[in-house]
Amino acid sequence: MTEPDRTPNIPEVVDEVRALFERYETALETKDVDVLDDTFWRSPHTIRYALHENGYGFDEIHAHRVRRPPGPGIKERRIRLEILTLGRDFATVNLEFKVRGRELVGRQSQTWVRFPDLGWKVVAAHVSTVGDPLW
Repeated sequence: MTEPDRTPNIPEVVDEVRALFERYETALETKDVDVLDDTFWRSPHTIRYALHENGYGFDEIHAHRVRRPPGPGIKERRIRLEILTLGRDFATVNLEFKVRGRELVGRQSQTWVRFPDLGWKVVAAHVSTVGDPLW
């Protein structure tokens, strides 16, 4: 059996994932539900933990997307963005950000998998805040 390629951060793969992440971030601000839905794996196994709800499965995640008001959300500015790809089909994206109007740090993580028939999809995501002040 051949070992899968787990080469870290192949530049063109990082670029692909970064572009998809930025597309998702823009869709959050504009409430583009089609893009938000397209980003996530349409599976009952997909999970998204957010600040005010837990989405177990694509259907619950979608229902939250529809209810959420449009707008800039909680991110005031980015502090640090880390993308790790392993091979050509697996990636994690982690964002640390300043919470809008509060002295809190927010954290966002996404696990991405490239499916042969679907392309890149988020299979798990998490958003939380850290209660300690930024500085």
